Amino acid sequence: MSFALHKKKGDKVADSIIYSVLTIFGLVTLFPLYYVFIVSVTPYIEVMKNGGFVIWPEHFTLQAYKEIFGSPRIPQALKITVFITVVGTALNLIVTTLLAYPLSKKFIPGRNFILMALVFTMMFSGGIIPLYIMVRSLGLYDSVWALVVPGMVSTFNLLIIKTYFENLPAEVEEAARVDGCGEFSTLLRIVLPLSAPIMATIGLFYGVTHWNEYFKGIFYISDKTLMPMQVVLRSMIQSPNVSTELSVNSLVLDALPPETIKMAVVVVATLPLLVIYPFLQKYFVKGALLGSVKG
Repeated sequence: MSFALHKKKGDKVADSIIYSVLTIFGLVTLFPLYYVFIVSVTPYIEVMKNGGFVIWPEHFTLQAYKEIFGSPRIPQALKITVFITVVGTALNLIVTTLLAYPLSKKFIPGRNFILMALVFTMMFSGGIIPLYIMVRSLGLYDSVWALVVPGMVSTFNLLIIKTYFENLPAEVEEAARVDGCGEFSTLLRIVLPLSAPIMATIGLFYGVTHWNEYFKGIFYISDKTLMPMQVVLRSMIQSPNVSTELSVNSLVLDALPPETIKMAVVVVATLPLLVIYPFLQKYFVKGALLGSVKG
């Protein structure tokens, strides 16, 4: 009995240490996000008085957000990013699912060859220059579709969905076929409703990739009105003249420090993902485990 009591005390001490370490780690992780937001709502005078480092301002201001949303550059970039995220993710899921479902059936002729060809692309690629030439030859250069069409299917995500489909009970699909459902009807009415966790997980993978799109925006877009949010954010951070990047009169921004404007843009660029992720987290963990690729 004393051993059990001692063990319980030891467990409590261990739990306290673990929770303390996790709490400290969480605070360290969240502090950069907190600091970015605080600087974005801190008045210019207070930023200068504290040498540019503010933990909790005495006064708050939303002037930086008013200026960035009052300029034509940030709202336009945000529209482009939202478009490629929503439309791109939807197309990614549709095409990946339509390819993964038949590949999950072992009786499909040429299945192994197609899988080997897809896996080959994970290890070797044609390179950036051939892809750039292909995008230009297809007439996608300086188009939002250049941010969506290349990389329509991720082989890694395809294999996860394929494995998930293979783990579904075969009896369910057989019962659907007995009831007169064809392959497409079975996929639409039976398989997809059972695959909500993996679809949410892969949708999150694709969505985060599109929202953080950067390299394609640099390679395939020269028109500033078509640049996604991350490209505009990089331009603002590197530029010494924020007013030029925002396409507004410099006199308007004289009352605001450049860092405040830049931090406000960072908040706008990251906040949507921070808001959406908690709602998909339960599907994310379950889908990743059930759809994991087995050796």
